[in-house]
Amino acid sequence: MSAREAAAGGTQPFDVVVLGEVLLEIATDVPAAQGTPATLGVSGDALNVAAASAAAGARVGLVAVLTDDELGRSIATRVAELGVSTELLRFRRGQQGMYLLHCDPSGQREFSYARAGSVGSTLGPADLDRDVLAAAGAVVASGITCAISATARAAVLEAARLARRFVYDPNHRPRLASAEAAAADLREIAPRAFLVTPSSPGETAALLGAGTPTEAAAVLRGWGARNVAVTCGAEGVHVEGESLGSAHDGGAWVEAVPAPAVVDQTGAGDAFLGTVTARLVLGDGLLDAVRLGAAAASLVVGGRGGTSSLPSLEATRAHAGAAGTHLGKGSAAWSA
Repeated sequence: MSAREAAAGGTQPFDVVVLGEVLLEIATDVPAAQGTPATLGVSGDALNVAAASAAAGARVGLVAVLTDDELGRSIATRVAELGVSTELLRFRRGQQGMYLLHCDPSGQREFSYARAGSVGSTLGPADLDRDVLAAAGAVVASGITCAISATARAAVLEAARLARRFVYDPNHRPRLASAEAAAADLREIAPRAFLVTPSSPGETAALLGAGTPTEAAAVLRGWGARNVAVTCGAEGVHVEGESLGSAHDGGAWVEAVPAPAVVDQTGAGDAFLGTVTARLVLGDGLLDAVRLGAAAASLVVGGRGGTSSLPSLEATRAHAGAAGTHLGKGSAAWSA
């Protein structure tokens, strides 16, 4: 059955649909050189978010463009292995984007990208199934997708217009876009966003001119975002918005969950975003969803690559509980 038929009622619509670029990931333990052993993976922020949403229990579709060859089909196989539907993928001739990743013993990362003009950057509004996006519980995109091409940016804006609930991660990458351009995209998208998830202090200072998470949330709420979760790394998450209810008019703070091990920080923010979105669509309150997102992020950093160590929902809940995170308190349910 096609995605369009599913949206029309043949089967249940997707809980979460994610837009973006899928990349090959070549990971090494030492800086790349002739003969350096490497591990090949499939990643990119869109796939990482989609896979995390699926691991958190959601029915997930991924809108992305892959090469129309054996490599593209192999990547699609990996997408399916991660529990993400492949029916929204598009295939056409082009160059597959990729990146080299080297992590030091503390988990700090060094990236080298080869993505200019990639087939993934050809994503555009014509690749969207509008009925599917309109029927989805939530649609997710990031500033990376806005930055990789003009057509991809147009696809994100169209998705924000169509979605019942649009979730946006600014995910600013200075190599892809200036702070001014990223801030302009964020300001245009915020009025249509159910949830925005900037990181502090880097993004909130560069894109919003905000000195604190509270100031950043106030700016985004002033621009029209309905809810904001400002991630503050190992400290925690500042949450504000209409879904918290009157008991948290000044916002709420969610403590970070300590990581059992830190091998590679790739995909931690994506795991947070995917888990939060999935749990919101599936009925958890905003604070509960953020708590689980923080727990998932702290588990992901214990593995190598963006999708190699995604925890199950059961493992995430157990980890949150072991860290003393209490679920089911002080959190209003997701509202349309």
